[in-house]
Amino acid sequence: MGRLKESEAAELRPVRRARIAVAAVFAVHGAVTGNFATRIPWVQERLDLSAGQLGLALAFPAIGASVAMPLAGRISHRFGARAALRGLLALWTAWLVMPPLAPGLVWLCGALLIFGATAGMSDVAMNALGVEIENRLGRSIMSGLHGMWSVGALTGSAAGTVAAHAEADARLHLGIAAGVLTVLGAVACHWVLDLRSAPEEHPPPRFTLPPRSALIIGAVGFCAVFAEGASLDWSAVYLRDVLDTSPGVAAACTTAFSCTMAGARLIGDAVVGRFGPVRTVRTGGVLATAGGILVVTASGPALAIAGFGLIGLGIAVVVPLAFAAAGRSGPAPSQAIAGVATITYTSGLIAPAAMGSIADLTSLTISFCVVTTLTLGLVAGAGVLRAPAGTDATGSAPHPDPSTSRATLP
Repeated sequence: MGRLKESEAAELRPVRRARIAVAAVFAVHGAVTGNFATRIPWVQERLDLSAGQLGLALAFPAIGASVAMPLAGRISHRFGARAALRGLLALWTAWLVMPPLAPGLVWLCGALLIFGATAGMSDVAMNALGVEIENRLGRSIMSGLHGMWSVGALTGSAAGTVAAHAEADARLHLGIAAGVLTVLGAVACHWVLDLRSAPEEHPPPRFTLPPRSALIIGAVGFCAVFAEGASLDWSAVYLRDVLDTSPGVAAACTTAFSCTMAGARLIGDAVVGRFGPVRTVRTGGVLATAGGILVVTASGPALAIAGFGLIGLGIAVVVPLAFAAAGRSGPAPSQAIAGVATITYTSGLIAPAAMGSIADLTSLTISFCVVTTLTLGLVAGAGVLRAPAGTDATGSAPHPDPSTSRATLP
């Protein structure tokens, strides 16, 4: 028995190492987003863009991601999971230098289109590997991986904030960040699972509609990402315009929301392991709905900030669990994950504009009533994340026999 346990531990050791590597990849991916987001005002000022022109340009990353995501599975099939992730992540990190170099609006839109395409494809590739590692370990890890993305985004935002306060040229700042993150990403990718398709397997289609299972799971992710995008982009505006708070307090609300999301994701795996994905998401939906009600009824900033905190706490683990459920939903995990990713990216694209349009027609308070209604949808839709037969409570499959695996490890 002792020898058997030692053998199992030895077999799992490289998988655990691969988990750490993928967590680092998630952090690198998030750091690109965080660095770029802080320098958007610099790009706007340099190109003398109006708010409308900037809004148009910032739609292109989501467009590029939505169009390119279905290609990720085919690339992984052709080159293997490790090489595909290494190449796609390097394109994403290195391209960080291009948007600030754009000489005009058209060039900026083109740069951001490719920026979003490489972001989306690397996103699908790293989530597919995360789901595979979760299945091999037999326990939930996806929430923690997405928590590392949030940590990376916060770290990148902090670096960008320092650079902005120092009035550093964004071309220099993002050039240095691109170089550092490209190296870190390449090192991390060396240790991820090297999954390879069997020779007899047919490559996935270049473009195809997501499977029905992905559409249903994606609808749950849509609700969570809409609430996330709305809260990130409009929480500070809500406190400033509706509750008449100072700019500093309003900005602190957005920071508090982001920190709540990151913290909840980092501990989310333990919660999912204890209660399972369905109960976790339903409880999160109740918390997020309560937070939304608190926001729209708040008479002061403290209650509103608490409400936004509850929204962040409630929705934090939904998207990681949606990716995990998609990876288990059929014979083509990459295709299902790409479908869910496309739906969630689309939600993130339309949320800020939809919030503004509703606010123009009615009020910002009504806009957050819509957000509250969508969070209630998490309670109703959580059942689609239920673990299939033959898996544990978290939805993860038992650790497979390594002799049947097609993965090679470093």
